[in-house]
Amino acid sequence: MVRAFPQLLPALALTLAFSVPWLSPPAHAQEEALPVHLRDRGPGIPTSMFGTYVRRGELLVYPFFESYLDHDAEYKPSELGYGSDRDFRGEFEANEALIFLGYGLSDRVAVELEASVIQASLDRAAADPTRAPEEFSESGIGNIEGQIRMRWNQERVWRPELFSYLEWVAPTERRKPLIGTPDWELKLGSGIVKGAAWGTVTLRAAAEYPLAESRLILGEYAVEYLKRVSPAWRLYLGVEGTQDEVSLITEAQLHLTPAIYLKLNNGFALTSKATDWAPEVGVMFSFPTARR
Repeated sequence: MVRAFPQLLPALALTLAFSVPWLSPPAHAQEEALPVHLRDRGPGIPTSMFGTYVRRGELLVYPFFESYLDHDAEYKPSELGYGSDRDFRGEFEANEALIFLGYGLSDRVAVELEASVIQASLDRAAADPTRAPEEFSESGIGNIEGQIRMRWNQERVWRPELFSYLEWVAPTERRKPLIGTPDWELKLGSGIVKGAAWGTVTLRAAAEYPLAESRLILGEYAVEYLKRVSPAWRLYLGVEGTQDEVSLITEAQLHLTPAIYLKLNNGFALTSKATDWAPEVGVMFSFPTARR
């Protein structure tokens, strides 16, 4: 099986070593000057990264690492090229290195791009009668995807903020069924954000259209909570699902400087078809540009 989270520690150490020369006491005077309903998140547009917002003229660069551990992952042997269309449960592990870029084009529009490389393995279920190998492993390019995000209005004290997004996922590694994306996937979603003195709540949902299936299906849906508990720390709690795969998401964000913060994230399965445990760690960098 793929060795999971420990393999990511050397890369994380290098990332943090790069960050150390930039360290300085957090400065949050701008956040303190904001109205109460914006103090958890600031004035930015919601991004697809949990508890992360991007402002006009701001470039976000987020290298991060994620592992997936699932002792009862559902699979069909036919999807791996071994005949049977029955559902079985095997043991799945994967390591993924990703890069996320986000940019605020204006106060209303932002764009994103995300790409990854992944190594994954699946242990065949004991009840699987096919000739599939006991361990099925693949590695290569993971998802390559992008988004356009639109904020329809600015949040006010008594008025929530509304936003929408269009996402595309490009086909990759079509001959590798364990990690590949066979065809283009499109997603259209909307959400609502409201902040208060006790925290910021976001509700969102999306419809998805995988071209390989040629049908519209329910995409991601989530309830999210974000709270700035100190000048340096923000805490995130969310429940996110896709059809019958539902997970509890927790995240701690440590702001090392106003432009650099560490994200420590965990996903825990709430339903049997969701991934049992998905730890994530990365460092978010913010760069102002001439448009800011």
